[in-house]
Amino acid sequence: MSMIHKFSMNGYNIVLDVNGGAVHVVDDVAYKLVDSYKEKNKDEIIKELQNEYSVEKINEAYDEIKNLEEEGLLYTEDTYSTHPSFINRKKVVKALCLHVAHDCNLKCKYCFAAQGDFGGAKEMMSFEVGKAAIDYLIANSGSRRNLEIDFFGGEPLMNFDVVKQLVEYGRKVEKDYNKNIRFTMTTNGVLLDDEKIAYINEHMHNAVLSLDGRKEINDNMRPTLNDKGSYDVILPKFKKLIESRPKDKYYYIRGTFTRENLDFAKDVMHFANEGFASTSIEPVVGEESNPFALREEDMPKVFEEYEKLAIEYADMKLKGEMKDFTFFHFVVDLNQGPCVIKRITGCGAGNEYLSITPNGDIYPCHQFVGNEEYKMANIMDEEIVFPKELTESFRNAHVYSKEDCQKCWNKFYCSGGCHANATNFNNDVMKPYELGCEMQKKRTECSIMIQAKLMLEGE
Repeated sequence: MSMIHKFSMNGYNIVLDVNGGAVHVVDDVAYKLVDSYKEKNKDEIIKELQNEYSVEKINEAYDEIKNLEEEGLLYTEDTYSTHPSFINRKKVVKALCLHVAHDCNLKCKYCFAAQGDFGGAKEMMSFEVGKAAIDYLIANSGSRRNLEIDFFGGEPLMNFDVVKQLVEYGRKVEKDYNKNIRFTMTTNGVLLDDEKIAYINEHMHNAVLSLDGRKEINDNMRPTLNDKGSYDVILPKFKKLIESRPKDKYYYIRGTFTRENLDFAKDVMHFANEGFASTSIEPVVGEESNPFALREEDMPKVFEEYEKLAIEYADMKLKGEMKDFTFFHFVVDLNQGPCVIKRITGCGAGNEYLSITPNGDIYPCHQFVGNEEYKMANIMDEEIVFPKELTESFRNAHVYSKEDCQKCWNKFYCSGGCHANATNFNNDVMKPYELGCEMQKKRTECSIMIQAKLMLEGE
């Protein structure tokens, strides 16, 4: 079934062919006409629009849309559900999130991990548990060569010696099995020093650096254990890490915005002004009883802020300012094809992606840790057998099986939303978190507008 989505932003009328991914910037006549084109014939459309536009303009717009359809650029059919890559996708483990430390040296007010311990005991992962996890990943990765391991917490630098041991072990065994393990470190930066910076820059394919933006915003939300601000401690360390980071390795500064800073575009631009090229600011997720959590009533302001940021971002790119600067949520791939299969199937939590706690418990992802209902096994078990009902329910939670996703124009860009959010808010992995969907759709529109502007005005 064909599907189009249209919206106006920053002076552009944009029409998206959902299944093919083609984007068209059109005039007012064509923008109106796309709604009627498939349901009415040309004479009916002329009669409908001739009070607003000349017959000549309507004819031109009709012919333009007809040509786009004939060229396969509009009203294309969805064929991905029958694509062999989707039907025959193999069950392999590709990535692990290793919770090397269930403890933290910050007290972030919105933290879903309850200050690092996920509601349980404060503990550190042993080398033996981490080794068993790496062995499991390699044994269950099939023919896939590139594998991912994220050192996570709490704060993983609180267990730095074990991190180093696990990297050394991973480098040794990857050669034996013709694998390539890409390590990531997610850190708040408090414990960074010259030694750790040098180590991360040599061994970590990616570094995720947590900071919430402007000093007053960050220090309000991310205090140290003695209730002091963390910004002045962390910022110079992050700058030092990035300045000495090799060009073939990645990083991004990752922040969180809450109800207390709905003007988060200022925090993104603060990152840009501080020289951070790769950035992300994620919306906080939580129940309405949480004073920091976003609510439906906040959405108009959030949408306005995304749009304001998108306009500023596009202008900055056009002027050639901060060429390398990227905001994660405004990077969108408009090309469909085999690459879209990954977006259809989602994050792979509970199948391709697993989280391991310090004591070896296995969960579908880090956001399920501490919820005993979703504990799948323990990595130290003699025989690891996952609950089939749980793994299958996650595997089958893709955009074609979720009722809300089937009719949504954004399904090929959002992957059906976060399993954990769906479960936490709706107690059903098949029913996406509505506010998350709304924000995701707005970000996609902003991303498409940016690309359209750069293509049209950047020549």
